Amino acid sequence: MKNDNRFLEFVKQFKKNRSAILGFFIVAILVIFALFAPLIATHMPIEQELTNRLLPPMWEEGGIATHILGTDDFGRDLFSRIVYGARISIMIGAISVSISLAFGLIMGVFAGYFGGKIDIIIMRLVDIMLSIPAILLAIVIVAILGPSLMNAMIAIGIVGVPTYARIVRASVMSEKNKEYVIASRVNGSNDVRLMFQVILPNCTTPIIVQATMGFASAVLEAAGLSFLGLGAQPPTPEWGAMLADSLQYITTAPWMIFYPGLAIFLTVLGFNLIGDGLMDVLDPKLKEK
Repeated sequence: MKNDNRFLEFVKQFKKNRSAILGFFIVAILVIFALFAPLIATHMPIEQELTNRLLPPMWEEGGIATHILGTDDFGRDLFSRIVYGARISIMIGAISVSISLAFGLIMGVFAGYFGGKIDIIIMRLVDIMLSIPAILLAIVIVAILGPSLMNAMIAIGIVGVPTYARIVRASVMSEKNKEYVIASRVNGSNDVRLMFQVILPNCTTPIIVQATMGFASAVLEAAGLSFLGLGAQPPTPEWGAMLADSLQYITTAPWMIFYPGLAIFLTVLGFNLIGDGLMDVLDPKLKEK
């Protein structure tokens, strides 16, 4: 009953944030596209119709109703490729954030709990990684592993580790000397239990907020890597790769670059708005910091 009341209070407070609700609807549409792509898309994303190449959106002169947003230089339906691209973006965010979160949690918990030399070693490694621009470090990792969507997700996940490590470390350090932790230690809890069952559950608020915003960053970084030819490879309907393919048609077929760019913009905006709303609801003081 107590948990139900907390959830209802959370929903009530979240509803008051209009920007967060807007972000929620944007992300909800993205998820619907990802789950029901075969039903929503009017064509297969890699299906080519060379007789219908470079068709404008259906409301412009020369457009046809069967290609709502027009076609690309291979006659592939742009709307269908964007819809299937939502599925890829969800996968990118989920895998990249999972990698960052898994390693960041372990590093942050160990550094914050034990302190001393372990903290120094882990934090110096984190500082080294943070001293390199994120996109540059991702490019280096992908260049070593080889250009592909999976390697791009691994690179983005590795790049995000230091942020989570720092957040978790700070939270653990603020919690480890509180009375409930001392009481659990006196009752015989070992270090592993104290770290992952006693302290970590009380550090979830900043982690949830960062994971939500990290989802947006992962989508944006993956689009950047694909744009540079280091992420998704043709004919994968990934939004960044679609932008790269359409550069030469920016003046003759601007819809090819506008709609994938709009999809990236709305996705990043949606997750950032949700993250900002969660920050306000879960911990208003966190936003001030």
